[in-house]
Order: sequence, then structure tokens, then C-alpha cells
Amino acid sequence: MKIGVIADTHDNLDAIAEAVKIFNREGVELVVHAGDFVAPFTEKPFRELKAPLVGIFGNNDGDKLLLSRKYHEAGVGELYEDPHTLKIANKHLIVTHKPGLVPALAAYDEYNVVIYGHTHEGVVEHRGGGDTLTLILNPGECCGYLTGKRTVAILDLERWDAKLVEF
Repeated sequence: MKIGVIADTHDNLDAIAEAVKIFNREGVELVVHAGDFVAPFTEKPFRELKAPLVGIFGNNDGDKLLLSRKYHEAGVGELYEDPHTLKIANKHLIVTHKPGLVPALAAYDEYNVVIYGHTHEGVVEHRGGGDTLTLILNPGECCGYLTGKRTVAILDLERWDAKLVEF
């Protein structure tokens, strides 16, 4: 199963629209947003997604109630408080916008994948080994404001790996 991973969109509608095209082209079955949508109008380009979206709130998401309502009413997806857990294809994933939580979450044997945002820096890292292998993933920033690079990630649960996609 392929999952699109995105974070730190920060109202950049053009970047979101490009990310959606990448996810649709890659045939992802789910998109996970690791926070910092910022404004409720960001749901508009996500309407073109051919997969459902699950997201968590980041530190720059102001009106959480309106954000959640807009994404839900548009049929885009569901937004949750940070952190949020998912079970997909017998894998346990946790999503946070708080990089300070990552070491503890990665050390906790329950999670196979730890997804985070906030740093605007892409990370694909495997920790541990054997039955306790954990994939740590930060898709970087979709908006491109801080690093000058727009990135998202494609997580492949069958291959047990992820790749960053710059656009």
C-alpha cells in the first residue's frame, strides 16, 4: 500500500495542487498530513485527491474547528489533534507535528512508522532491527518557504520504505 505524506503546506495553494498531482500520479491510497495547513481554504486543492486524507493539527493551525469542518464537509478528509494513530495494512503509524516526541515514539515498540512535520526538513530513517524496525519519516515542507525546496513523501508499506519527492 502506498501512502502520500505531506506537511507544512502553510497556505501555499499552488504547492498543494502540485502535491495532489504527485499523489494521484503515484496512485496513493491514503494521504497523511503532518500539520500546519494554516487556513481553512487550503482544502480546495485537496478536493482533487483521488484518496482520502487524514491529518493532524500543527502549531500554526489557528481555527481548528473551521479547518476540521471545511475538510470534512468538502469530503476531503478528517483532521485530528496531535498525535494521532492509524492502523493500516497491519502496521501501526503515529503522526505528530512535534519533533521532540519522535525519539520516544520511535523507541516505543508499538509503532512501525513515526511521521512528523514542523522542521521543514525531509527525513527517511530506519531505526532498530528485526521485529522492532521503525521507519521515521518527515516529508519536509510542501510550501517551500523556509528551505526553498518543495517536498512530499511516498511511503510504501509493502517495500517498507519511503522516498522524498521534490517538485
